[in-house]
Amino acid sequence: MKNLKQRWVIETNLQLTIIFIVFAITGSASAWLSKPFCFWLGITKSDLGYWFTPVRLLLIFPLYQVLLVLIGFIFGQFKFFWAFEKKMLKRMGLGFLFKE
Repeated sequence: MKNLKQRWVIETNLQLTIIFIVFAITGSASAWLSKPFCFWLGITKSDLGYWFTPVRLLLIFPLYQVLLVLIGFIFGQFKFFWAFEKKMLKRMGLGFLFKE
């Protein structure tokens, strides 16, 4: 845990615990919300067959990113999760979305 706290520049175990809780809630929420989101978009397993799961995962990804920052904000960790998102998106080649 000490190495993780240093890597993420976290000072307390409480903050680390809150961050873990946010990751857990966000993962569960994005998986739970993906079903009605796919239904709303009209994406069904009967239409896509084997492609349903990859398409659903591609839809969950942006939903997860938004939820991560939102839930992080609710738990008082917006600064950490906003920096986390920017770093991840830059690594994916989407750094042009953010001004330095």
